[in-house]
Amino acid sequence: MLRRAKSPMIFISISTRAAVFFSCFLAVAAAVMGHQEQTNQFAGAIENGKVLNLDESNFDAAIATFDYIFVDFYAPWCGHCKRLAPELEKAAPVLARLKQPIVVAKVDADKYRKLASKHDIDGFPTLKIFVHGIPTEYYGPRKADLLVQFLKKFVAPDVAVLSSDSAIREFVEAADIHFPIFIGFGLDESMMYNVAVKYKKKAWFAVAKDFSDEIMAFYDFDKVPAVVSLLPEYSEQSIFYGPFEEHFFEDYIKQSLLPLALPINQETLKLLKDDQRKIALTIVADESDEKSRDLVKLLKAAASANRDLVFGYVGFKQFEEFAESFEVNKRTQLPKMVIWDGNEEYFSVIGSESIKEVDQGSQITRFLEGYREGSVIQKNISGPSFMDFLRSFLGMRTALIIIFIACMFILILALNKEEPLRVGTREDADPDSRSTSQPDIRELRRDGDKED
Repeated sequence: MLRRAKSPMIFISISTRAAVFFSCFLAVAAAVMGHQEQTNQFAGAIENGKVLNLDESNFDAAIATFDYIFVDFYAPWCGHCKRLAPELEKAAPVLARLKQPIVVAKVDADKYRKLASKHDIDGFPTLKIFVHGIPTEYYGPRKADLLVQFLKKFVAPDVAVLSSDSAIREFVEAADIHFPIFIGFGLDESMMYNVAVKYKKKAWFAVAKDFSDEIMAFYDFDKVPAVVSLLPEYSEQSIFYGPFEEHFFEDYIKQSLLPLALPINQETLKLLKDDQRKIALTIVADESDEKSRDLVKLLKAAASANRDLVFGYVGFKQFEEFAESFEVNKRTQLPKMVIWDGNEEYFSVIGSESIKEVDQGSQITRFLEGYREGSVIQKNISGPSFMDFLRSFLGMRTALIIIFIACMFILILALNKEEPLRVGTREDADPDSRSTSQPDIRELRRDGDKED
């Protein structure tokens, strides 16, 4: 009897299904192994205090895994990045041992440009701390010890509750000098909490539940409720007795985040980023000389009575390029006062273009009166605007790099060709190269420690 042979299609079908099943099995196994490897890497970041290397494959997982993760978006060729790297290596184990650990990670943003673009990285290094997945750009110091102090602020309680004189002293001593400190005495915790949540990243907040007369004398308040504001970096202190309705209290907090007279430099410019007040700016020849220091005392007195303005001062010697934006040069009679909107416009007060040495307090008063009466001339700052000022240095640096690379390229071509090198006209030049060498003045300011 003849038997019909089994169809080869059956074997092919079975073989195909087995292959698909096996492929799926390998894919699942690889995913599990990859996840386990990733988990081990993340666990090591806490246990060993190492800096995590992140890329497009594990970035989102890291942000989801850790409540607090500090990320350095860097470029391998960036000089600032190279100097920052060892500081992060020192800080990482200290931050990992905190009660609320902070993981330190880094991303080669020059290599993983899609990831960098997603997080709005436009200069290097850019530092961001992700708190429960929410990013905040970091502008604080970059030395390991100071960086640790700054980052501890992000994991601290919104409001610390202090129950003794010793607890108050310890709180103040432990707080970083770069942050303002607000302590409520005889104040309901919930009232402090409402503003603390909003300004936690900019200041320390506490409520003292039990304290002695000695503490009241030390902080110079004589009744409660009261809020003591301390700015250790500037050795300033103020007392607020109310009203404690949220609007008034928040205004006091906002105004007390800055000192009465703010010295203007590349770092302190960042502090003005979120302050909507206009700046009463005084430009002096040299902010370190005795006459300038005496003038600053008068500015502080004026600031106390005019809290709707930020009072700032800058020395032409210390920050020449910034001062020149307000039509100041070596021949300008200084000190000079202007009212600046914090961006591109400023106002000169008619009849108060400069401050003479005699009776400067009265001259400051007349300047402020003239401004409030509208006796002003509106002007635009010359050169880069405030919002972009720090990036002006980046534009110049980028232009020099491009010119250097172009010169090297031309030199290589010249060495590899026997015939003379022909140099094109301006019309032949790449328009993109020209636009890069002439950066828009609005690409300046806030990122003084970044490189494009």
